[in-house]
Amino acid sequence: MNRSLLARAATVTVGVAMLILAAAGPASAHVTVNPGTAVQGGWTKVSFRVPNETDNADTTKVEVNLPTDTPIASVSLKPLAGWSATTESTKLATPIKTDDGEITEAVTKITWTAGAGAAIKPGQFQEFDVSLGPLPKTDQVVFKALQTYSNGDIVRWIDEPAAGQEPEHPAPVLKLTAGTDDPASAQPVAAAASTEETDTNSGNGTAYGIAGIVLGLSGLVAGLLAYRRANQGR
Repeated sequence: MNRSLLARAATVTVGVAMLILAAAGPASAHVTVNPGTAVQGGWTKVSFRVPNETDNADTTKVEVNLPTDTPIASVSLKPLAGWSATTESTKLATPIKTDDGEITEAVTKITWTAGAGAAIKPGQFQEFDVSLGPLPKTDQVVFKALQTYSNGDIVRWIDEPAAGQEPEHPAPVLKLTAGTDDPASAQPVAAAASTEETDTNSGNGTAYGIAGIVLGLSGLVAGLLAYRRANQGR
């Protein structure tokens, strides 16, 4: 193998590895809601996953806006050590009818604020757990989010993704599927645990796959170099 061909092979290998990592990086850096699917009319526990994308500031505040056109009657927050949480409610133009009566107000905004030493550091992420229900009879719920950094910057995750497109700052989206008559489908804790585990395993699988590809490409380069050295020694 001549030197020119070896150099081209090494360049292509490194380029492919960089493209793979670049493609995987932005998707994992977005603010997301996990799991990404739930059942219409049911209850679910979701985690808003917030990564710190900067290298010189901490994330100190996270705001999540809930839809007002398809309000969710019950919103419960899981306490998070080092963070304080507040909610804002809005009076509904059309009350929500439940088995316990009519609900005239609904939570439309959640704000988490970091206490001393609890901010999200560069290269880290935090998850904020929320129980929601009953979910509206729509195809999806869009949660527009704002991420505030210690240097005053605010990243607005408010762009609604269009079909086949990925905006620069997509809003977290919870896809909703039609419910069933199976009573087991109304178990929010079990459903949330199952889908959350699937989401985690999916993320791990992607990471392992990328790592395997990169290692394989690195091995190819190392093999080519070894082959070259062997030929030079002859």
